Amino acid sequence: MASMSHSSLALGGASSACASDYLRSSTNGVNGVPLKTLGRAVFTTTRRKGLAVTARLKKGKKFEHPWPANPDPNVKGGVLSYLSEFKPLGDSQKPVTLDFEKPLVELEKKIVDVRKMANETGLDFTEQIITLENKYRQALKDLYTHLTPIQRVNIARHPNRPTFLDHIHNITDKFMELHGDRAGYDDPAIVTGIGTIDGKRYMFIGHQKGRNTKENIMRNFGMPTPHGYRKALRMMYYADHHGFPIVTFIDTPGAYADLKSEELGQGEAIANNLRTMFGLKVPILSIVIGEGGSGGALAIGCANKMLMLENAVFYVASPEACAAILWKTSKAAPEAAEKLRITSKELVKLNVADGIIPEPLGGAHADPSWTSQQIKIAINENMNEFGKMSGDELLKHRMAKYRKIGVFIEGEPIEPSRKINMKKREAVFSDSRKLQGEVDKLKEQILKAKETSSEEEPSSEILNEMIEKLKSEIDDEYTEAARAVGLEERLTAMREEFSKASSEEHLMHPVLIEKIEKLKEEFNTRLTDAPNYESLKSKLNMLRDFSRAKAASEATSLKKEINKRFQEAVDRPEIREKVEAIKAEVASSGASSFEELPDELKEKVLKTKAEVEAEMAGVFKSMGLELEAMKPNLRDVAEQTYAPSENLQEKFEKLNQEITEKIAEVVRTPEIKSMIELLKVETAKVSQTPGVTEASQKIEALEQQIKQKIAETLSMSGLQQKQEELEKELAAARELAAEESDGSVKEDDDDDDEDSSESGKSEMVNPSFA
Repeated sequence: MASMSHSSLALGGASSACASDYLRSSTNGVNGVPLKTLGRAVFTTTRRKGLAVTARLKKGKKFEHPWPANPDPNVKGGVLSYLSEFKPLGDSQKPVTLDFEKPLVELEKKIVDVRKMANETGLDFTEQIITLENKYRQALKDLYTHLTPIQRVNIARHPNRPTFLDHIHNITDKFMELHGDRAGYDDPAIVTGIGTIDGKRYMFIGHQKGRNTKENIMRNFGMPTPHGYRKALRMMYYADHHGFPIVTFIDTPGAYADLKSEELGQGEAIANNLRTMFGLKVPILSIVIGEGGSGGALAIGCANKMLMLENAVFYVASPEACAAILWKTSKAAPEAAEKLRITSKELVKLNVADGIIPEPLGGAHADPSWTSQQIKIAINENMNEFGKMSGDELLKHRMAKYRKIGVFIEGEPIEPSRKINMKKREAVFSDSRKLQGEVDKLKEQILKAKETSSEEEPSSEILNEMIEKLKSEIDDEYTEAARAVGLEERLTAMREEFSKASSEEHLMHPVLIEKIEKLKEEFNTRLTDAPNYESLKSKLNMLRDFSRAKAASEATSLKKEINKRFQEAVDRPEIREKVEAIKAEVASSGASSFEELPDELKEKVLKTKAEVEAEMAGVFKSMGLELEAMKPNLRDVAEQTYAPSENLQEKFEKLNQEITEKIAEVVRTPEIKSMIELLKVETAKVSQTPGVTEASQKIEALEQQIKQKIAETLSMSGLQQKQEELEKELAAARELAAEESDGSVKEDDDDDDEDSSESGKSEMVNPSFA
């Protein structure tokens, strides 16, 4: 522009306002030309001696200026309210039904249908309508007086819930919005302005959400950037300078956490607001009208008093975020909302909030005007109270409010209801080295007891205590391993499913058994990847060793007790006399084997043996044991009566192996597995509640069914036929051995030798009869 007379200035787009201002100057020759006329021209040129200006106006959508043709000077809020961007919605908001409100919708639909029917038919359904309306009101009351924390969160986020500017236009006589942070930006997510209530001026600051999708995008869903907090800070300074009380409205999920906001100093802007609000000498009242999220809410919430609408929430982290952190899934949001204690009633109890403003049944969106009037009443009451305080008193009052939040109590017992949220139990051994030391000490004691009889073995109580400690440690290790490999949730769900199936009378479904087996296999496969696998393996080995030691100790004790009781029974005079008399008769008969004895003496021997066995059965019964029938062992009989051929012995071993494998195969089938699992569950129930006859009968029936199924399978497999053939071969071999034998049998006279009568070798220790 070296020569203005030979150049033209083309202004377009963003600079059109500057061009219009220049054209309307007193020296440009077109003073008073309306913008509407200029807008229709493509080029507008004005000439002056030595200067030519050309402005090109961009064609586009006609600008809808908010100023009306005939403004009403008495309009509510003042004539400048026409400049506000917050206008009534052209279309009414669509009704939104929350999940827990669906029963109410069904009742509403019934009422509408009955009224429509009355209008169409002309019949009188007044009574039915009144009944349905009463039922609807009662259901509404019951629902909204017993809301859960997560339901209140959903109400606080309701799309039709009245916003900050809705309340402002309902409660103020006049309101003038103030814009800008004086640093280059005006954040629409925070609205500030001066308004009057009953003739008193206030500085209003609040988070502003949108009433529809378009407004929400424009308002950034009520999440402010640093510019918004700096705008609020500027208005706080302005109010403090002029002595205006400050009323803040909180309704935000939190400060906007994008990269640009962090670069512009989001944290610094919030911190600056917190520091400044504690130094303002004017009254500050904060009202939570929706949700108050974290530092984004606190940045305009450090007040002398904080009030909350009945269904508002105030939290450090949203329930969904808390659930994602603690439970790794947002589906646990209801539980998180309950644990966070974020509702108005709970926060008043904790002294975080100072009062509750009531809402109509159905939430604030059910009657916004009534809710706004309750807010207005609360503002007037509290400001009248603050009006009696000086600036220094207000500062002390504000400091005292936050100083009393959170109380430490020492030396008092904890309420039982609060113990639920504490750690359920302390680990029995937090130090693994301490546990290892006790294990080594107990092992050393067991080894010494085996080497020498001078030292007694560890008592069963010590072993039981150590086993319980190890089981507790192993349970914790398994839980930690499941969490580490990512199977904790699946194992918990499967445990619940198994418990539910076990509580029912019918057998477990094969599909569930297959799922359990697959999950078990997957867990065992991935267990080696757990960081605590070596520790778990070590403790399992310890548990196995001590379980064996306990079993051996119990077996030894039981054997000693059985021998003691048996000796006491045999030493009874009548039994001893009979045994001695039989021995004398056998010796005087001169027979060298049982077969050579006279029939009468044989009967006496068998009868005496039966009496001794009856005494032994009585001993077992008195100890709580049950003695099954004493059966001869065919292999032992064969070994005693003849030297079996290697071929026959191999057949016996092969048959035993086939039978064992077949039984294992049968047990692995889903049907038998389900029976065994149910048998375990029923046995556990009986052990917990002894004396239940029905449960014992059920256990016996299950055992019988399992035995029957195994027997049927073995019979169908042909193994039973093989066994019968081998028994025939064995019998033939025994006959052959008897013919070749000279019939002499050597027997000892000691009472501890085994009986070699034709009944076969007994499986228990009995006195022999020579």
